[in-house]
Amino acid sequence: METVQISVNQQQHIKLPWGSFALCLVAYLFGGTASTLMATYLPIALPELLGRSASSEQVGEVGAWVSAAFLYGWMTGGLLFGPLADRLGRVRGLALATGLCGGAMLATVFVPNEYLLFLFRALTGAGVGGILLISTVYLSEVWPVTSRAIALGVLATAFPVGIVATGGLVSGFSDWRLAFCIGILPLTVGFLVWVFLPESALWQQGRSELSQNKPNLFSAENKPNLISGAIIFGSVLIGLWGIFSWIPTWVQSLLPPGQTGQAERGITMMLLGMGGIVGGVASGFLVARLGPRPTLLLTFTGCILACGLLFLTNHVFSTVVYVEVALLSLFFGISQGSLSSYVPTLFSPFIRATATGFCFNIGRLFTATAVLFVGSLTTALGGIGNALVVFSAAFLIAFGAIWIRE
Repeated sequence: METVQISVNQQQHIKLPWGSFALCLVAYLFGGTASTLMATYLPIALPELLGRSASSEQVGEVGAWVSAAFLYGWMTGGLLFGPLADRLGRVRGLALATGLCGGAMLATVFVPNEYLLFLFRALTGAGVGGILLISTVYLSEVWPVTSRAIALGVLATAFPVGIVATGGLVSGFSDWRLAFCIGILPLTVGFLVWVFLPESALWQQGRSELSQNKPNLFSAENKPNLISGAIIFGSVLIGLWGIFSWIPTWVQSLLPPGQTGQAERGITMMLLGMGGIVGGVASGFLVARLGPRPTLLLTFTGCILACGLLFLTNHVFSTVVYVEVALLSLFFGISQGSLSSYVPTLFSPFIRATATGFCFNIGRLFTATAVLFVGSLTTALGGIGNALVVFSAAFLIAFGAIWIRE
């Protein structure tokens, strides 16, 4: 399996590449906020929608479906927006994805029951899936090869910046409906992307090639990289999203009964974001110095050890939890930044968005299904911490998939 390297410096084609980078960064940021905002507000939003008499078991079950709906939407959006971006262009695809994310967040403000919440979380997820995919592919095509890994690593930090913003919203707004009014901002960004971003010259070149040769995503040339990329990224998603979705609930379970945990949950989400920012920035430099394979092996080892330390050694809440959450999020950030720069380069431009979308999102089918079993695992294993340790085993699969690659 060989990485496709296309050394095209497109700064000559784009008058303001930093403007393109900035809009992609902001769209990516709102993807992080959209992804984690509802997870952080679940302990107060679901009792309001279900009725104050709802049991903790009911809240947990519906919460699992909320997370699963978002992930199924994320998967669907990532798979659909890839071919859309290959056909219509990177800019149009990114604008539509960002607008969908913002519109669905605004609609969430008015949900009267859990069923419409499932729908709007799925639509929000579809928008996020498109944003993360297309912005990564777009920048991988318009940015110079020599600093591409660093640029994509910095781009990946926008997602945890969005998580930090989530923590700030939770700390500042007790009304979850008011917090979701932030959806007006990604709607605005989508409009700016449509109007101001220049199209990728590599996409335009690939479009002319596409008219002459219809590529086969599952051809002998593409299939090995497709399978490898899907296994690695999908495994990381299972571990990462299972932990991210449920860590506010885990923090709440460590607190004494009757304590709201609003500050603790908000600070935890901010630490997850800040550690991810540092990790995302570091990922570009690590990949440039060590190469993608050693960087990913080191990262997955760190994820496994940090999960064991956090979830197996803490049975009551203390400040140590904050330190260990920050350590875990550092490795999460490195993994996302490294994979964002690694996966798109496996494929040629005229199928890059489709193939990258497949690798980024096929694992979400299994991730969304696996997240549904957190409640059952919690009961069977005697605690949500033990269940999250099981989810961290997914990093072992990713480690093995990287290890066997030549």
